[in-house]
Amino acid sequence: MNKTILRSYNKITPKLGQKVYVDESAVLVGDISMGDDVSIWPLVAARGDVNTISIGNRTNIQDGTVLHVTRKSAGNPTGNPLIIGEDVTVGHKCMLHGCTLGDRILVGMGAIIMDGAIIENDVFIGAGSLVPPHKTLESGYLYVGNPVKQVRLLKESEQAFLSQSAINYVELKNEYLAQQ
Repeated sequence: MNKTILRSYNKITPKLGQKVYVDESAVLVGDISMGDDVSIWPLVAARGDVNTISIGNRTNIQDGTVLHVTRKSAGNPTGNPLIIGEDVTVGHKCMLHGCTLGDRILVGMGAIIMDGAIIENDVFIGAGSLVPPHKTLESGYLYVGNPVKQVRLLKESEQAFLSQSAINYVELKNEYLAQQ
């Protein structure tokens, strides 16, 4: 893997799990840890410089997404790390900033999730939605809008798609890895 993709900050270099795909145009800096079967697609920028970023197994971060954190301060002694669970699909051109995402989540294209927000398991966030700071999104629902609002319970087929989307991206990243 190209060393310019994985950059150290304060002598800490991103740590990759097994069978991880990181596109050569992505940039990952600092204290970032990834589980197994993670995929990081073109033009993703992730800065774990002033706090940590954690990405769970089988999660995919799609093209043009920005992953960042909140520094520690007097008013926020721990800052806000970015924690992303397992089987999460983060759509194209999203912004995730110092928030926590559970498992089996789909973040629609262009969505923004702000500092201190908590997204529980099994959630759909619609494209272009804004999750304000410190907002909690309850498990099992579809959320859309700016600011985001709870719309309805997820259908069984939608809940099944959350895991299937992660599987689809694991298969796609395996195809990319086989071509390297």
